[in-house]
Amino acid sequence: MKIYADHAATTKMSDAAVNTLLCMSKEVWGNPSSLYEHGQKAKEVLEQAREDVASVINADPKEIYFTSGGSEADNQAILTAAEIGRKQGKKHIISSAFEHHAVLHTLEKLRREGFDITLLDVHENGIILPCEVEDAIRDDTCLVTIMYANNEIGTIQPIREIGAVCRRKKVLFHTDAVQAVAHIPVDVKADNIDMLSSSAHKFHGPKGTGFLYCKKGIQLSNLIEGGAQERGKRAGTENVPGIAAMATALKEMDRKKMPAVARLTKLRDRLIEGLQQIPHSALNGDAKHRLPGNVNFCFEGIEGESLLLLLDGFLRKRVYLRLPGSEPRPAGHRQDPRCGSRFSQADTRGREHGRRGGIHHQVRERSGGISPRVLTRLERADVRGKRIHSLRRK
Repeated sequence: MKIYADHAATTKMSDAAVNTLLCMSKEVWGNPSSLYEHGQKAKEVLEQAREDVASVINADPKEIYFTSGGSEADNQAILTAAEIGRKQGKKHIISSAFEHHAVLHTLEKLRREGFDITLLDVHENGIILPCEVEDAIRDDTCLVTIMYANNEIGTIQPIREIGAVCRRKKVLFHTDAVQAVAHIPVDVKADNIDMLSSSAHKFHGPKGTGFLYCKKGIQLSNLIEGGAQERGKRAGTENVPGIAAMATALKEMDRKKMPAVARLTKLRDRLIEGLQQIPHSALNGDAKHRLPGNVNFCFEGIEGESLLLLLDGFLRKRVYLRLPGSEPRPAGHRQDPRCGSRFSQADTRGREHGRRGGIHHQVRERSGGISPRVLTRLERADVRGKRIHSLRRK
C-alpha cells in the first residue's frame, strides 16, 4: 500500500466534499446573481457557505470574500493595504523571509513601485518574535504580513501576540493562514487579525477555491473588475459548487479538529523521535510549536533528490514525500535546504489508508522509534550520500 506524506502540498478531497460538489453541479447550477428561482437557489447555497466558513474562524459572514485560492487572497489583501497606505503617505511593509511566494512576489512588485519592504529574519527554530515585529514598525508602516504556519518547516508563529502589537501600533495585520485553517484553532477576533487568506485544497476541499477574510471597515481593492459579485470586490460568476464543497470540507475538518490534532501530534512526535536516531540528522523548526502533521528533517551531506534515489525500493515506492531541492532557502533551516525532507500527514483514518496504512506505521508502535528497516536504509543512505557529496565537492 502506498503512503501519501505531502498533505502540505495538497490533500485528497473528502467524500463529503466530493458529494457536495457533484450534487451542487447537478442540482444548483443557476447564476446566484439572477433574480428568478434557479438563481436564488444558488444564492442561498452561496450565502450558507459564507456563514459556514465565517463560523469556523469566528468572523462575520459579511467579512468573507470567496476567491480562487490562497494566492489570490494574499495578493488582494497585500495590495489593499498598500493602496490604503499609499493614500496616507505610508509605504513601508513588514514581512518575513520565509513567506510563501504569493506574498514575497507581491511584495517585490510593490518594492519596484517604491515601497520599502522589511523582511524579518527567522530564528533557527523557525519562529518570528513579536518584539522584533514591534521594533521594525515605523511611522510610515502600512502593513505587517506574517504567515500563520510555515508551509515547509511547519512552525506556528505567535500570531495573536504579533496581531496585538499591530493593533496597538494601529498597523494593518494580514496572515497567510493557508496551512493553518482547519488544522489548528484560528480565531480572527482573538488573534487580532485584520485580513486572512485560506485555500480549500489544503483541507480536503476542491482546488481553485479559497477565501479572504477582511475585517469590517477595511476598503478592499479590486483585483478583477467587472460585475458586482462578492459585494463588488471580486467580479465573476461565483463557483457555487466549489464554494459549497469547500464549506463542507471545512465544517467536517472543524468537527474533527481537536481529536485529529491530538492524534497527529502524538504521531508527529513519534516520527521525530525515530528520525533523530539517525546520525547527522537535524529537525528543521521548533519541536513543539509546529503543525500537528508536519515533520521536516535535514540529513547532513545528502541532497533531497539523492536521498529519494538512495531509498529507492523502499520509501520511494511506498511514500510520497516533499523533497524541496529546488526551493529557495527558507530561514530557520539548519542545513542546506537541498538536504531537507518534509513529511506532512493528515488524519485519513477511514478514508485513504485505514488504521495501519499511514506513515506512522513505519514507526514502531511500542518504542516510539523508527522501524529497523527504515533506520538501516537511511543509515546506508547517510554513508553513501556522504561519499557522493564528497566526490562532488572534489
